[in-house]
Amino acid sequence: MLQIQLLRENPQEVIDRLKIKNFDATELVAEIRNLDTENRNLKKKIDDNLMAQNQGAKKIGQLFKEGKRDEAEAIKSEMTALKESERVDRAKLQDQEELLQSKMVLLPNLPNAAVAPGKGAEDNEIVYTEGDTTNLPEGALPHWDLVKKYDIIDFELGTKITGAGFPVYKGKGARLQRALIDFFLDEATAAGFVEIQPPYMVNEDSAYGTGQLPDKEGQMYHCQVDNFYLIPTAEVPVTNIYRDVILKESDFPLKNCAYSACFRREAGSYGKDVRGLNRLHQFDKIEIVTIEHPDRSYETLEEMTNHGKSLLNKLGLPFRVLRLCGGDISFTSALTYDLEVYSKAQQKWLEVSSVSNFESYQANRLKLRYKDASGKTKLAHTLNGSALALPRVLAALLENNQTEKGIVIPEVLRPYTRFDIID
Repeated sequence: MLQIQLLRENPQEVIDRLKIKNFDATELVAEIRNLDTENRNLKKKIDDNLMAQNQGAKKIGQLFKEGKRDEAEAIKSEMTALKESERVDRAKLQDQEELLQSKMVLLPNLPNAAVAPGKGAEDNEIVYTEGDTTNLPEGALPHWDLVKKYDIIDFELGTKITGAGFPVYKGKGARLQRALIDFFLDEATAAGFVEIQPPYMVNEDSAYGTGQLPDKEGQMYHCQVDNFYLIPTAEVPVTNIYRDVILKESDFPLKNCAYSACFRREAGSYGKDVRGLNRLHQFDKIEIVTIEHPDRSYETLEEMTNHGKSLLNKLGLPFRVLRLCGGDISFTSALTYDLEVYSKAQQKWLEVSSVSNFESYQANRLKLRYKDASGKTKLAHTLNGSALALPRVLAALLENNQTEKGIVIPEVLRPYTRFDIID
């Protein structure tokens, strides 16, 4: 959530910068500013009322001392009227503050100056590419055929048990999945991230704190009886560890990593681009989350992106890094890099990570603050990224490493899989 001070002082800047995200904030900013003015006027009225009540109380005491009982009683009646007026105004203020809050959360985060205009994914900027993207010989199989051939993932069985988008991993497929999880976690902890095992369900406050509510409720599975949400990413529970926390400057950076299953409804997804592992309703992912000092957050964003690049490099997968344009960046992000692997059998790029700096946007919702050297309380910056999401990594590994003898396992994974080939 943006800070109200920014809307008071620089409303046009907010409107202009949100145009980069193809968001017209003109009317909403005007509405918020009007509500804010009304609220501040009402707060002043309440403060003036309290001052009058304090002065009246002193005057009543003095009149009683002087024996002027009738005058004192008359002022007491005035004080009763003031207290009733205060009660009414406080109730109105609470309603208006809730209304203001409901309008504030409708404004996206402001994009960083490096975010270029654009309509969608086709306008994202490629900032880095590494690896061999030569296509495989004719006859190479996509992963959905490979998993049938070697009986390592069963999509039909998952559909029988639950529904489409919930695959069952079997034998060497399950072991390879577990190997990737362990490898990614070990790499994250070696990079200084403290491992967390979070809940897979969160309450409404947590979903609100990281920006899933009210923006993405349609994408989350909602357990209505308990009003819990299945997590779309470990970002949500891990970042909420720091909700309502005041840090010291010496605490930065706070670095956490977490493995979790992730659950996304993916409403409206269909067609060839969602075949096999390309898009699932339940998938595994390792998330890295950093709580950082505002002065260092963009340096940290580069470090977190480089961590993701190192994982793909060690797996021997061709990849590229994209800086997302205004039309493709998320509601809550100020700057995002996507990491994509090249699937040689599908001959297409597959996203396996998004690494984002939210600046103070999430922290403002979370009330995540720190005290600077002068003792002043300020908002921290939050960042997160996938390191990595497994399904498309697994798809690219299976496709790119297929041979006549079987699927060759990358050397870095062999200590985890305890086999060299799927045959």
